[in-house]
Amino acid sequence: MKIAMVASEAAPYVKSGGLGDVMLGLPSELARIPGNDVCLFLPYYKKIKDNPNYSVEFCTEFHVQLSWRQQYGGLYRLKGTAAQQPTVYFVDNEYYFGRDGLYGYLDDGERYAFFSKAVLEAMASMQYYPDVIQSNDWQTAMLPVYIDAEYRGTFPYTKTLFTIHNIEYQGWANPDFFDNVLGLPDSFRGIMDMSGGVNMMKGAIECANAVSTVSETYAQEIRYPYYAHGLDGILSANWFKLRGITNGVDVSVFDPSTDKALVKNYCADTHAAGKAANKAALQKELGLPQDPDVPMMAMITRLAGHKGIDLLCYVARRLMEQEVQLVILGTGEQRFENFFRGLAAEYPEKVSAQLKFDLSLANRIYAASDIYLMPSKSEPCGLSQMNAMRYGTVPIVNATGGLKDTVPPVDPTTDTGLGFTFQSYNGDDFWDAIERCLETFQDKEAWNKLILRGMRTDFSWKKPAEKYMELFRHLQEQ
Repeated sequence: MKIAMVASEAAPYVKSGGLGDVMLGLPSELARIPGNDVCLFLPYYKKIKDNPNYSVEFCTEFHVQLSWRQQYGGLYRLKGTAAQQPTVYFVDNEYYFGRDGLYGYLDDGERYAFFSKAVLEAMASMQYYPDVIQSNDWQTAMLPVYIDAEYRGTFPYTKTLFTIHNIEYQGWANPDFFDNVLGLPDSFRGIMDMSGGVNMMKGAIECANAVSTVSETYAQEIRYPYYAHGLDGILSANWFKLRGITNGVDVSVFDPSTDKALVKNYCADTHAAGKAANKAALQKELGLPQDPDVPMMAMITRLAGHKGIDLLCYVARRLMEQEVQLVILGTGEQRFENFFRGLAAEYPEKVSAQLKFDLSLANRIYAASDIYLMPSKSEPCGLSQMNAMRYGTVPIVNATGGLKDTVPPVDPTTDTGLGFTFQSYNGDDFWDAIERCLETFQDKEAWNKLILRGMRTDFSWKKPAEKYMELFRHLQEQ
């Protein structure tokens, strides 16, 4: 099957968040399936162009018409792609992508409308006609719209899948964006209109042959106003298109047996010695007392309200009354950075606040910690909880979105479950889950079994890729 995947970022080329990880793992796994021909299209950002590790070859050039403006587009192919790996293409335009950053520019809407249309022009120029095109989040939401509006004759048999990784960011624009930038036929005005403005994600939901999101539970949640950020009515009307497929993680990257960031590698069978060595090393590195028996809790996250940081702030004083250590890694809202900076100053032997972005340190924290905190208000899928369990660290999570799907609650009567969960978003329920977790930590036999269950669970991309293939085959049969 010919599968084209289109995204605004993908590791290792360029990454700002979870989408980048998904666009590394999923295309790679799909490409390993016999009979698949997988391509990945990315913008040719300055960060990629200036990186000497990536050698490319020129493929074709074309022009992209955005309303009254005509822009140059170039296509480059990454050299040296191994067998059973996706072919990676970069769409070039110096005006739109020759910038130091990825996002956050006033013309982001125009930039990614161009990218969506440029991918279709590039495919047409190469005479490459995929069976399925998967576009991801608002940055590529215009692709299924442009196919229906202008390119259906070029791609008569191509099906489109639009995947929502985070519904909070929808690609809103002023009403004149429709005529001034998109240049769509007038019959598409109602499709793109929402509350008097242009909403690109809405357009994708309306036009795509199928809509997916990154966990089963999140696919149900976003049909309700609490989670949908205004799109609940549109998704409910298109519920027959909607499917949830829970993400995997790249098990070759997040692997404690090979991770070069660790002081001692380990697997499920050797986790006791491995985690002890990494815990002692991290405690020394962060200036915490080197005590093997004190439970170390960790949180690696953006310090933003919807990540549940407010709940941790609410229970922090109670937590400091316990024999625990708390390690925070991340940056974000100033109020939360100030809170944890102050907490670390007040309790230097219990708290380490690493207010920075450091991937190597993140992996060392996964390996060293006993407990991982992820009390998110909402979480489309979440990757950190799966990474933590692969490193033998037990999660405490709010049972929402992908956290509910990947962390079944511990049941001590049956020796099942992978972590400790709470059902309602409030600090006291979060605290109850912490208390249950700390109580189990004291039972070394039960704790060891819990670690092993997490480390031996398959969080790879293999099962999600099979579910995507089922969806692709279903689309082909329509």
